Parts: sequence; structure tokens; C-alpha cells
Amino acid sequence: MTTAAVLFDLDGTILDTNELIIRSFLHALRGVMPPEFGREHIIPQMGRPLRDQMRHFTGREEVDDLIVAYREYNLREHDALVTAFPHVAEVLERLREAGIKLGVVTTKLRMTAMRGMKLAGIDGFMDVLVPFDDVTHPKPHPEPVLKALERLSVCPERTLMVGDSAVDMQSAAAAGVVPVGVAWSLKGEDALREAGARHIIRDMRDLYELAGLERKTS
Repeated sequence: MTTAAVLFDLDGTILDTNELIIRSFLHALRGVMPPEFGREHIIPQMGRPLRDQMRHFTGREEVDDLIVAYREYNLREHDALVTAFPHVAEVLERLREAGIKLGVVTTKLRMTAMRGMKLAGIDGFMDVLVPFDDVTHPKPHPEPVLKALERLSVCPERTLMVGDSAVDMQSAAAAGVVPVGVAWSLKGEDALREAGARHIIRDMRDLYELAGLERKTS
């Protein structure tokens, strides 16, 4: 069966925002968490909605002040720390040329998601963006992926969902699309397989084969 669409998570999947995210948490939580709190505590939670992560780390219900501090630092340092992963633009262009629809499903807000895609020069490739502010139930719930399918008018069986976290794989599987993990995930391949990844790609160009396209040799 030919692939009709490929959906992507944003952070840690097509955009390398890992260092920005980790530094933003460390900044926002300085003086709130004990000195030993570090990136090894942050990485397993990455991909979940920001408010959920802050509540998880602090045990607090009210975390608006921490979110403000996180976003202030994140926006200030954004352009200096965000880049696309290797071959992303090349792969998106080739998929689009093949008539495959493309979309982003993210737990980021629309404003910051668009900023990152424009910075990397990939916003023009996307047919749909489903950000955090477009849904009632974010990933791992299937709603964001189902909303993307509806907007693209494609069936789940012919759609791939590419991501770097367990919530991506869980949302994809619950929506009936094919979950694809990326080997460059900070969480590790085992976590993605345990969450339901049907395939793991080690290079963005590995998507060609999964989408039914021939991989060009250079």
C-alpha cells in the first residue's frame, strides 16, 4: 500500500531543539529544584506538554510562573540554538515531489512551532500543522494525529508518524497510523520500541524506503 502522508513531531525529530529545551528547563527550575536536578531528569520527560512536565518535576499544581520563565528563556535563545537535523529539507522536498502530504503534530504552541520551522526553512513544505493550542487532548492522546488526518483527508493505514518520544509512538498507534521512531532520539531506541514504534530510522533518508520511494545515491 502506497504512503499518502507523513506526519512529523517537531522537537527532537526534524528540529534539533534538544539543547534549547534542556537549558530552558534548567533556567526555569533554578532555585526550585535541588542542585542535583539535571538533564538526565529532563530528557525522559521531553515530548510531553510543558505544563505536565513542570508539574511532574516540581510536584506543584500551580506552575504558571515556571512556564513564564521557561518561555522567556526559550524565545530569547531560540534562534541561536535551533537547527534542522541532517537531510530534513532534502527529504521533505522529495516526499512532496512524490505527491505525499506532509504535516507536523507537536506539543509546542503554534507561534513557537512556526518560528522554528521558518528558521530552518521548512515551513513551506508542510500541508498541515497541529500544535498544542489546536487540541483538547495532546499527545499521547490520538486527537492531534486524528486532526491532522482529517485536515489532510488521508486514511491512517497509509500514513506514517515520525517521532522521537514515547508519546509520539503512542499517539500514532492509537490513531491507527504507522509509528516510526528516530534513532537520534535522546530517549533511546528501546523506549521508542516499547512505546510501539514499528520502524526505527537512522537517517532521515530512510523514510524513502518506508514511503515506497527509491533512495538516491550520491
